[in-house]
Amino acid sequence: MNPEYKLQTFSIDSNNEVQLRAIYDLNQANTPEVGSLESMQHLKQLIEFSAYNLLVLKEDEIVGFIICMREGAAYGSENYKFFTKRLKKFLYVDRVAIDEQHRRAGLGQAIYEDIFSKANNESLPVALEVNTQPVNQPSLNFHEKMGFDQVGIRDFDDHSVAYFIK
Repeated sequence: MNPEYKLQTFSIDSNNEVQLRAIYDLNQANTPEVGSLESMQHLKQLIEFSAYNLLVLKEDEIVGFIICMREGAAYGSENYKFFTKRLKKFLYVDRVAIDEQHRRAGLGQAIYEDIFSKANNESLPVALEVNTQPVNQPSLNFHEKMGFDQVGIRDFDDHSVAYFIK
């Protein structure tokens, strides 16, 4: 990763309203690749449910983030539930987004290497889903390159996903 960027962990306690707004805006700018958030309160709730999260910073600007949950979270996502039915322990990537102007700088790989290190320390598989309808081909390619294996698919009324584990 380019040294002008840095990774920083975050939680609901460490975020101020300006940071939360930046994360929210970045999420919304990356829909439908990541799910749309209904409100800032929805984002706060996801962070409260989460177990491990990272910001990607360039100076003080948030240019990327990842939000991850562990098993046992009070999270109602059907995609999360797919893994709770199949795995006793896991680290679930709920959403990851990189600002379009900062893509192709190795940020996604750096985020995932950090996540893999965290997961390996606790002997956890990393679980996630990627949209297949509408297709998110860059994400499918990226996760394949990062060594994820597809373990399932699901069609919803308005989209479809493929499930992956590493």
